[in-house]
Amino acid sequence: MNAVPAPLAPRIAEIVRETGETAITLRLDLDGTGQAEIATGIGFLDHMLTALARHAMFDLTVEARGDLHVDFHHTTEDVGIVLGQALRRTLGEKRGIRRYGHAVVPMDEALAEAAIDLSGRPFLVWQVPFERPKIGEMDTELFEEFFRALSSNGLFALHVMLRHGHNAHHVAEGCFKAVARALRQAVEPDPRAAGAIPSTKGMLEA
Repeated sequence: MNAVPAPLAPRIAEIVRETGETAITLRLDLDGTGQAEIATGIGFLDHMLTALARHAMFDLTVEARGDLHVDFHHTTEDVGIVLGQALRRTLGEKRGIRRYGHAVVPMDEALAEAAIDLSGRPFLVWQVPFERPKIGEMDTELFEEFFRALSSNGLFALHVMLRHGHNAHHVAEGCFKAVARALRQAVEPDPRAAGAIPSTKGMLEA
């Protein structure tokens, strides 16, 4: 008879981080249903994080207060930092996961691609040009800062490429959804792995 896989331990992390620039409370459940409660004070970032949670099938709660009177940089980057830390904490030794994820997502005329390796070695390749410097009040250059903070603190390699597209909203949303879908694949338990760490080294750290 085939052995019945042991039930997964809850993969949930709660983090509170306060600095002189931001105060962030975040809760992440990797095995959720895509529910999100997001309040960063930045409307477009809230929209993107809600999309990320939905398409990664994470339950995500974020409450952030930041120095938005200065600009949106600190809040955007620090939310990426805390989300990366939460992701790393929920995955632990990364036993039994698929490790790799890849997605290509169309958003009307835009086509975004993301590839992830939960390797323990952070790296970001960002090949996403924007034709506009802002979406609403948010600087488009901040999306790269968000994903750099996410990958650096989550300790994973992340490649994000825009295959084509010109509408800045579509480009950004396509990128967030592609990363979400790739993350969903990468963190998913692999029933054939039998709880093994997906590396010939026997560990997934730097």
